[in-house]
Amino acid sequence: MTPHPGYDLIGDIHGCGNTLRQLLRLMGYQQRQGCWRHPKGRQVIFVGDLVDRGPRIRQALHDAYDMIAAGQARMVLGNHEYNALAYFTEDDQGQPLRDHSPRHQRVIQETLDQFAAYPQEWRAFLDWFMTQPLAIEEDDFRVIHACWDPEVMPEFFARFPSGCMDEAFFRASTQPGNLAFRIVDRATRGTWLKLPDGMTQKSGDGFVRDRFRTSFWVNQPHTWGDVLFQPDRLDPQHEGRPLSSEDRQHLVHYHAQQKKLFFGHYWCQGFPAVIRPHLACLDYSAVKYGRLVAYRYQGEAQLNARHFVWVEVQRDEFPPLDELRAEMTAEKIKNI
Repeated sequence: MTPHPGYDLIGDIHGCGNTLRQLLRLMGYQQRQGCWRHPKGRQVIFVGDLVDRGPRIRQALHDAYDMIAAGQARMVLGNHEYNALAYFTEDDQGQPLRDHSPRHQRVIQETLDQFAAYPQEWRAFLDWFMTQPLAIEEDDFRVIHACWDPEVMPEFFARFPSGCMDEAFFRASTQPGNLAFRIVDRATRGTWLKLPDGMTQKSGDGFVRDRFRTSFWVNQPHTWGDVLFQPDRLDPQHEGRPLSSEDRQHLVHYHAQQKKLFFGHYWCQGFPAVIRPHLACLDYSAVKYGRLVAYRYQGEAQLNARHFVWVEVQRDEFPPLDELRAEMTAEKIKNI
């Protein structure tokens, strides 16, 4: 068999559309026949969170959609695509599945602003999100936005071999306490631990949170600091806090014998590095003037930091200039 020419897995874009194009050019992609294509047939896989926060969300979505429609890319849903679906889907009583609280409004507002003049486009993209997988599993690697829970993902794929939710599963997943919620929560938001005694902390992005994100690959962790995985640190006394039996029930362990896994979500900083020989996080805080990162996968047995490529996000990414002026044609909206 002819070997696959390779995959380029791209981290959280969050509307950094110009930087995405720079990264694609850096990797040799060219705009031909209506989308970005690689001359040697390489394929992009987006790890989710294309929307929210950044200045060129429409542009990023159009580029991703065109590539996926042409068979030049794939994607998995991030928590921001999932949240947008829940925000715009109503329950049987006509209430949104994701409440329109000030906090949730703040997260999605930039997307709403950029699509204010293009409501049909936005509706079409929401319908398209529902056709995209929650996760991808290949013979030798997996892709998910936040965390692959080995206890529940086999059951999900047994029910949905394509990795795509149906509407009933999606609706069920918005209600805490059931298996659908656990699967989607782990896949798109990862694992976390709650701060004690009603405590909160203000993160670097300005949000007040009552929990912190945790890793899912540490062998025999003993303290909160052992599993902490986010740019914002905790107070020293909390990082040294021993993990309780209840804490451990909220954690997941993705052991070294599992397939290679690519994911995003965690706002890493600095130069891209391989977490474990089988694990790579691709989210390096692009929308915070960090790096938009890709991993160029060629089927290697162990992941290698030399396969990372990236573009540093520049300040000129952010002026309010939408380079994608033309509205989608009615035919294209119909085909999404």
